[in-house]
Amino acid sequence: MGDVLPALSIPVLVFGGGIYAACDCWWRRRHPAPPSPYTHQAAWLAEREMLLLAEEIVDDAHSALGPLYDAPAAPRPGGQPAGTPADVTPEGDATPDRAPSPPAAARRR
Repeated sequence: MGDVLPALSIPVLVFGGGIYAACDCWWRRRHPAPPSPYTHQAAWLAEREMLLLAEEIVDDAHSALGPLYDAPAAPRPGGQPAGTPADVTPEGDATPDRAPSPPAAARRR
């Protein structure tokens, strides 16, 4: 009698595993898993969302800072372009033509 219980438990476990597998298959067919976040479509949707967010940020920045760029800068006295100090002259150390400047001397530490 001691060997009958282990001998009968093996077919019961195999049968129980089969019932579990059948129920699991049935359940998964009726309740599919959500789409994986690693699919091509998920990456495309994430990229689209990011582009819309970036577009919104740029539109907000343009609406907030747009008036700064709408009006052209008024010419400064002396014919210097706007944004340069009045006491700076272009004749300083600047190269008079479009040729490249000579290389700077190497510094020693």
